[in-house]
Amino acid sequence: MAEKEGQPVTRKRMHEYAMKLKNWGKWGPDDDVGALNYITPGAIVEAARLVKKGKVFALGIPFGPEGPQTGWNGRTNPQRLMLSTGADFVARDEEEVDIAYSDDYVCMPTQCATHWDAMGHVFYRYKEDSKWKTVAWNGYDANRVTTKGLEKGGIHNMKKKMVGRGVLLDIARYKGIDPLPDGFGITTEDLNKCAAAEKVEIKSGDFLLIRTGQLGQRIRDGWGEFAAGPAPGLEFETLQWIHDKEIAAVGSDTWGIEVRPNRTTENIFQPWHQITIPILGVTHGEMFWSDELAADCAADGQWAFLLVAPVIPFTNGAGSPVNPIAIK
Repeated sequence: MAEKEGQPVTRKRMHEYAMKLKNWGKWGPDDDVGALNYITPGAIVEAARLVKKGKVFALGIPFGPEGPQTGWNGRTNPQRLMLSTGADFVARDEEEVDIAYSDDYVCMPTQCATHWDAMGHVFYRYKEDSKWKTVAWNGYDANRVTTKGLEKGGIHNMKKKMVGRGVLLDIARYKGIDPLPDGFGITTEDLNKCAAAEKVEIKSGDFLLIRTGQLGQRIRDGWGEFAAGPAPGLEFETLQWIHDKEIAAVGSDTWGIEVRPNRTTENIFQPWHQITIPILGVTHGEMFWSDELAADCAADGQWAFLLVAPVIPFTNGAGSPVNPIAIK
């Protein structure tokens, strides 16, 4: 009998899931990209064949000072400053100038808006021989992440990996509740039934995108507690389904993909995160805006598409901003 979903997550349950589902060593002792290894050249060719209309959908939110961040854990919205402007040259009363140009730079946390997480972004902590161990994906010691960045599992390793078959499961549309309310837990049954309703098959190596409607609603009505606050999202137990389906990466239109408040009875923050990335090797795409894409998928009945979402290869980075592109 399948385990009832939505149960309280304790450290004991987390460790049971970790030991049962871990993919450490599956792609060798030095692997840096985890489940992205499921994406084969053949799968990319198949994904390219999904392009029928040449229609392009941008899934990134605006990167600017009016974004969702509140300063939680040091995360702020992007700050863009001008190094050179048109006014600089208009004001120069000189006949000749070598070149007139504008230039700028941006200061931002890599996870402040639409982004991918690196394999070394989240650690897993557990007790062994009465001592706490802290490890990253593939069992790498967390000490390999220093002020110099991620020696293992850095975002630059993904620079050729973020392209393939995307599948959108519009849970909000399937449930007839748009947006899903805060604290709404999406179960394995919901995932299966939504896929069946959309007549779409989930395949090994897919980029799975989940739509709850929350991001679109917050863009329209104001961010509120969006960053680190309550949200609809995946139940902890969906980890088994993600593992069994050999999902390459999971993206969502929420701040953190999993249901919030977390279903925990102990001091455990984002328990689903603590298994997906460091244990399964499944990276996250967060704050993926999918409302326009969802409307088109509902209109033509095609919920699979080519997804092209390359990272910025920051050397040893823990994450990368991105503007994912879905092409149909």
